[in-house]
Order: sequence, then structure tokens, then C-alpha cells
Amino acid sequence: MSIQVIKTLGDGRRYMKTWPMVRQLSFYFPEYRVIKATQVAVTLMPVLALLAATSQVYIHGWDFLPQAITIALFFISLPVQGLLWLGWRARHPLPLSLLDWCQQLTNKLSSMGVKHSPLGPRACYLDMALILKAAFERLDQSYWEEL
Repeated sequence: MSIQVIKTLGDGRRYMKTWPMVRQLSFYFPEYRVIKATQVAVTLMPVLALLAATSQVYIHGWDFLPQAITIALFFISLPVQGLLWLGWRARHPLPLSLLDWCQQLTNKLSSMGVKHSPLGPRACYLDMALILKAAFERLDQSYWEEL
């Protein structure tokens, strides 16, 4: 694996831990569903990979070992695909509409006394996740019901 792929996997893991897992955001962003699926896949897919590979070898014999390895690698690749997508999304630049919304959210947080660094022109989804996490910890529920 190249260094860039490993860095993207690390970014995906950090983005998965940073993103606020709040149902209100699931209507606007796919991260909620992708993170839930990736979390389930990380715990479940290695077991399914082992079960599928051993059942193939048990039922069909050692002649089907290449197919069993292929099936196991497929199951193991599913959580990796989720982490790769999350890592790509974490470093993807924000569209202008989301950048403006995050600026408004940052201004609202700073008016409440919460210190947060302003977003620059190269802001990404990870920066937005940090702001959203701080906002969900500090802002009351009525603000989020207006969305």
C-alpha cells in the first residue's frame, strides 16, 4: 500500500470519530449512514470472512482454497472501503453554500463565547465536523429544530 492510502485510512478513522452522530444531520449528509455501516462492518466482517472461507473449504475441499481466500478478502475489504470514502470525504473541500453555513455557525458559537478558529478558503469536511461537534455540545435543541 502506498503512504497516501494509509493516510486516507487514518483520515477516515479520525473523521469517523469526529463527526457528531446526531440523527438531524442524517437528512443532509450521508456521513451518518456511512459511519454506522462502517462501524458495524469493522466488527462483523472479519468474523463473516472467516466463516465464509472456512465453510467453502469445508464443503468443497482444499481445491476451492483460492475462491475461499477471494471471498474472505472481499468481506475484509468492505470496512476498508468505508474508511477510504470517509478519508476522501474528510479532505474534500467544502462547497460555498456549506462554507457560508459553517461561517454562520462559527459566528453564533463565538457570540456565545466558544473559541473556534475561523474557516479559511481551503476548509474541508473535517473542519466542518469539528464545528458541528462543538455546536451540538453547546447549542440548545431549538436551534437544530429550525433546520
